[in-house]
Amino acid sequence: PSTEQADLNDKKQIYEQTFRTAEYFCIAPEVERLLGWRRERQGYVPIRPDARGWLWSEELGLWLGAWEGRFFGEPHTWVRFYTTEGDLVLLPEEAERQRAEAAEQRAEAERQRAEAQAAARAAAEQRAEAEATARAAAEQQLAALAARLAELEAAQRRVQD
Repeated sequence: PSTEQADLNDKKQIYEQTFRTAEYFCIAPEVERLLGWRRERQGYVPIRPDARGWLWSEELGLWLGAWEGRFFGEPHTWVRFYTTEGDLVLLPEEAERQRAEAAEQRAEAERQRAEAQAAARAAAEQRAEAEATARAAAEQQLAALAARLAELEAAQRRVQD
């Protein structure tokens, strides 16, 4: 059973005249209709929806609009709050999930950065080892050539003497 008639008549009148609530909103099932009123001198005046069908709440400084998704495990069209820029205002569990996902992404990025640094260090060490090996081989070859040169010079002196 729908409470739409009571919400649009009796309850609206109570909120307007008894409680003098600044704004009053009614949401039809499945958010087929989103209605709102703002209190002015003469009483409630309808709030005009924007092109998206959203209603602006001056009291909250937020938009009220339809949102398709899962809430309490139920897939549905729900009324949600949106910022002035049109961004969805996250529920606490959504914000926590978003923070956890961001933390996981930061941790993964840090792990990848550490792996890249370790790989760069390993590559630098390999280059240094290869250079040391090449230097040692060059020094051995130079020593061998110097020894051979000394032998040839000694042989040349003997021939000349």
